[in-house]
Amino acid sequence: MTPQSRRTPPGPTSQTAHPHRWRVLAVLLVGLLLVVLDTSILNVALKTLAEPAPEGLGASPGALQWSIDSYTLVFAALLFTTGALADRWGRKRVLLAGLAVFGACSVWSAYASSADELIVARAGLGVGAALVLPATLAIIMAVFPPAERAKAIGLWAGAAGLAIALGPITGGALLEHFWWGSVFLVNLPVVLIGATAALYVVPESKDPGRGGLDPLGAVLSVAGLTSLVYGVIRGGESDNWAEAVVWGPILGGLLILGLFALWEHRIERPALDLALFTDRRFSAAVTVICLVFFALLGATFFLVFYLQSVRGWTPLEAGCLLLPLALAQLGCSAPATLAAKRIGTGPVCAVGMLLTSLAFLAVAGIDERTEVWVIESVLFVMGIGIACVMPPATSAAMSAVSSDRAGTGSAVTTTFRQVGGALGVAVLGSVLSLAYRSRIEDHLTPLPAPLRDSAGESIAATLTAAEDLGPRGAPLAGRAVDAFVSAMHLTALVAVGVTFLGALVSLLFLPSRTAIRAPGGQEATTREVHTTEV
Repeated sequence: MTPQSRRTPPGPTSQTAHPHRWRVLAVLLVGLLLVVLDTSILNVALKTLAEPAPEGLGASPGALQWSIDSYTLVFAALLFTTGALADRWGRKRVLLAGLAVFGACSVWSAYASSADELIVARAGLGVGAALVLPATLAIIMAVFPPAERAKAIGLWAGAAGLAIALGPITGGALLEHFWWGSVFLVNLPVVLIGATAALYVVPESKDPGRGGLDPLGAVLSVAGLTSLVYGVIRGGESDNWAEAVVWGPILGGLLILGLFALWEHRIERPALDLALFTDRRFSAAVTVICLVFFALLGATFFLVFYLQSVRGWTPLEAGCLLLPLALAQLGCSAPATLAAKRIGTGPVCAVGMLLTSLAFLAVAGIDERTEVWVIESVLFVMGIGIACVMPPATSAAMSAVSSDRAGTGSAVTTTFRQVGGALGVAVLGSVLSLAYRSRIEDHLTPLPAPLRDSAGESIAATLTAAEDLGPRGAPLAGRAVDAFVSAMHLTALVAVGVTFLGALVSLLFLPSRTAIRAPGGQEATTREVHTTEV
């Protein structure tokens, strides 16, 4: 008997609404904001961490990169497993466990005595985040009736986008008054408030037919995703994708994930139900989510360098200048959800991707003299585009998942989002670095030979070397700015291609409307509704 024959089609979801569902959503958004905020809050503290103790940790450039990436890596790698755990052990229990781990590792990170210790502590934060995030979306699916899920998921997705954009602002504000560890200690009151509220407000829910956990599947998924994302991140660090330390882990990760898929296909109670991907809505929606987060995190990465190194703004000022990106997502998520309900997910997501493409095309025309209002307008348009994609695509993906498998479904969508973000930072960062080096290396001759390689690694390194030269370094600083702006233009054009691909996927594979699914997997033909009403 094949796994497909053992599985029964998902039945209709419950129409019963929890009486305090909006309070539950408010509590869940606290946990969501906490874990997503930590994706970007540390970025503004990297310069401080590079300074010698006691001001910083004396971290090397590689250690700084891994202090960011260890969180994303562990976060993404564990989501399949924690989504299954939430379905089977209980979503409230997993949520509370995740908040506890997150709080403990926040204290550990704040008081880390070395860069290596900080990297490990940040990985622990990733474990906590991986426990919290799938549980939040699964609980939403359990407490909201189908008619209200689109609105609830829209608020959830909008809050996630807002948290990413607010990370640099929050970190910059804290560093204005406190030491670098404050960007982690700020998590503690949020953890306490969220956990206390969850104890009294959030109901327990789980998969009523849950079986034992799938330990081999868990190991294979963690190992495969870890190896794959490690290779991508290493490629972004080394700027040489032909090295064995880059393509080796990537190929190894793909091989392990292939074994994971084969194993999940053969067992009766898999952590990842591969039947999810037979639904065109689900497959297309998670692909679009991956692509839009590729654009969002990749853009945040190189725009922060532009704002700080080219324009000379402080971390707090740079974070505040990214605020239109956040405000547009917050303000447009609800209208986008309503528009998707009326005209369909596909058209709304396609328009969102096209707006994001236009914003990146505008970035390809920005230079060191561009007026601030132009930059803010471009970021606002980009935020509108992302808001038109995330809530409808997330709703479309979750509408294809029965409520008793909601934890697994949310884990898949969140994993695609995290992996998309990691790919965006690694790929766009690699394009930026390679383009910058090719444009600046011929202008490094005024520097002593031993310093030329390190000075060409980034615009920050070049500007530091130029400053050490005194008045003789002014021409080099000007050429560094020109080289970076040119490299940023090329990187933005790559992002245009990726987001345009997302628009095509939306139009071709996310239908405007779909027939409502009746019990037993049959489709009713009496009327048609938007995917989030299935």
